[in-house]
Amino acid sequence: MNSWNVKPYHSLDFHLKEMFGRKVYKLALDGGMTCPNRDGSVGRGGCIFCSQGGSGDFAAKKQLSLREQADLAKKLVEKKAGPDALYIAYFQSYTNTYAPLPYLEALFTEAVSLPEVCALSIGTRPDCLPDETVALLSRLNQEKPVWVELGLQTIHESTARFIRRGYGLPVFEDAFRRLRAAGLTVIVHVILGLPGETREDMLETIRYLAGLKIDGIKLQLLHVLKGTDLDRLYRQGAFQVLEFSQYLELVGDCLKLLPPETVIHRLTGDGPKSLLTAPLWSGNKRLVLNSMARYLKENKIYQGQEY
Repeated sequence: MNSWNVKPYHSLDFHLKEMFGRKVYKLALDGGMTCPNRDGSVGRGGCIFCSQGGSGDFAAKKQLSLREQADLAKKLVEKKAGPDALYIAYFQSYTNTYAPLPYLEALFTEAVSLPEVCALSIGTRPDCLPDETVALLSRLNQEKPVWVELGLQTIHESTARFIRRGYGLPVFEDAFRRLRAAGLTVIVHVILGLPGETREDMLETIRYLAGLKIDGIKLQLLHVLKGTDLDRLYRQGAFQVLEFSQYLELVGDCLKLLPPETVIHRLTGDGPKSLLTAPLWSGNKRLVLNSMARYLKENKIYQGQEY
């Protein structure tokens, strides 16, 4: 069993301290883009679970300059971060490579030039990564580490159609291959508890990603947020969300299957409490994470146990 600073999994916190020698914080920034799944290029309305904030409800306001956004985001953590803290510039909302190349080049070049920024993390879709964009990110990666976050959510095409993801698995595979060939770090998002998926369906997604030896993963609980199409279906009784105990067991099973080298960026997600319809137990993130740590310890579960 590996030991990642006492935790039974390869946590992001451990990874960052190894990379930079200290704790690193994220600056949630808004690049001012939309999504092809909203503007009609691929679809309208976005993925079925996506909020009006484009899954970036904690990001700074896009009306501000990048410098202003960064300063505003830093104020949220300045008491615990201290004056010499390092930060990751995190473009989370919507699809952050869905823009002309000159716009992306100016935006991301400015981000990596901020002296307190030690890395760049870009949330996007695999169908929004043309070769010239990948080449740009590869060049920036020579200055500071660049991470590309892909919202795969599931490998199952029937679920992907239901949630209106808007692309097939081969599109993900092509983007993943090209990003890896360009030397970029790839982090994959997976949602646990999607309507219609069984425990085995979810674990099949994890086994598939383990086979790819992805650099990092975000395991996210399905949140039902007010105003989404998912919320409407939930209120109609079309599906049930995971119970707390089910989620703990499922995350434990996922960790067992993942390679020890894969960095665990997230064990759950946290949407704004004001928008949360279900599951209500997920609103107490501290309780969830403490319970997760206790569950893993009591059951002697560690990452890579069954890899």
